[in-house]
Amino acid sequence: MRKVAVLGAGSWGTALAVHLGGIGHEVRLWARDPLLVGKLCRHRANVDYLPDVSLPERVTVTASLDTALGDAELLVSAIPSHGCRAVMRAAARSVGREVVIVSATKGIETDTLLRMSDVIGQELGSGRPVVVLSGPSFAVEVAQQLPTAVLAASTDPEATALVQSEFRGPYFRLYGSADVIGVELGGALKNVIAIAAGVVEGLGLGHNALAALVTRGLAEITRLVSAAGGRRDTPAGLSGLGDLVLTCTSSLSRNRRVGIELARGRCLADIVSETRMIAEGVKTTSAALALGERYGVELPITAQMAAVLDSKCDVRSAVDALMLRRQRPEADGDKIS
Repeated sequence: MRKVAVLGAGSWGTALAVHLGGIGHEVRLWARDPLLVGKLCRHRANVDYLPDVSLPERVTVTASLDTALGDAELLVSAIPSHGCRAVMRAAARSVGREVVIVSATKGIETDTLLRMSDVIGQELGSGRPVVVLSGPSFAVEVAQQLPTAVLAASTDPEATALVQSEFRGPYFRLYGSADVIGVELGGALKNVIAIAAGVVEGLGLGHNALAALVTRGLAEITRLVSAAGGRRDTPAGLSGLGDLVLTCTSSLSRNRRVGIELARGRCLADIVSETRMIAEGVKTTSAALALGERYGVELPITAQMAAVLDSKCDVRSAVDALMLRRQRPEADGDKIS
C-alpha cells in the first residue's frame, strides 16, 4: 500500500481520500482552512460537502502541507483550477523527486489558458510524471462506493500503469490513455456544455433540444481537442461523451444547476454565492472561448454561454441565436449540394 497526499478537501478531494483509504492506502488529506480541518477531525466526516460519508481509519487530516506531503509516494491534486498554481507553488519544496502526481481537477487556468497538468508541471518541475484523472465521476457516488469508470492519462506509461493499479477498487475501474490534451480539454469543456444543458432544462425546451445540445456540444469539444493537438477519438470516450452525458443530465451536476438558475432569471453572482461547491464551467467558459480564438475554432455554444454569463444577452436570446445560425453539414468537410 502507498502513502498518498490528497490536496484539497472539497467534495472530490474528500471522496478520493475516502476511496484510497478504503482500499488500504495511508492517506493524508490536506485542507487550507484550519476550521474545516477541525470539523473533519471532530466528525470524521466532511459535514460541509459529504456529510453522510465517514472517513476511513487510514485517512488523517491536516492543514500543514509539509505534514501532508512528508514521504508521500503519490500526490493527488483536487484543488479548484483557480487555486491550483498557488498551492502547487507552496507544495513544491515538500514534494519528493520520485512522487507521482495525479491531477484530479477539471478546468483551465483563465489567465494563461494552460491545462492543469501544465500548471502543475511549471510549479513542480517538468521532469515529474503527471497523471490526469478524469471521467464521469460524481464525488458522492465514488465515496458511496458505487460503480465508476474513469481515465488515467499521461505521456508516461509507467505512471499511468501505477495509478491504474493503486487506484483500482472493486467499484472503481480505470482505463489508460496517452492523450493528455484530449482528456483534459474534454473534462474541462463538458462543464460549459452542462451550463447550457441547465438552461435547456430551466426553459423547459424538452428532450429533443437536450439531445441536440449534447451532440453538438460534443462536436464543439472534438473540434477544439483536435486543433489543440489531441486525438479526435478521445472526446468519444469516458472523459468526453461519458462525462458530458453525466453532467448534462443529472441533478447532481453543479454546472447544470447554474444553467437552470440562469434560466429562471437569477443573476450569476447570486447563484455562485449560494453554491458551496465550485461550478468550474463558470470560469472555464471564457477560457474555452479564448482557446477557440487561439486555434481558429468556432465554438457557438460556448460563445452564447459566455455572453449569458457576462450579462451581454439573456438565455432566451442565446437559444434563438443558436437555432437561427446558418445551416451547415453535420460533419466537418462535407458539402451540401
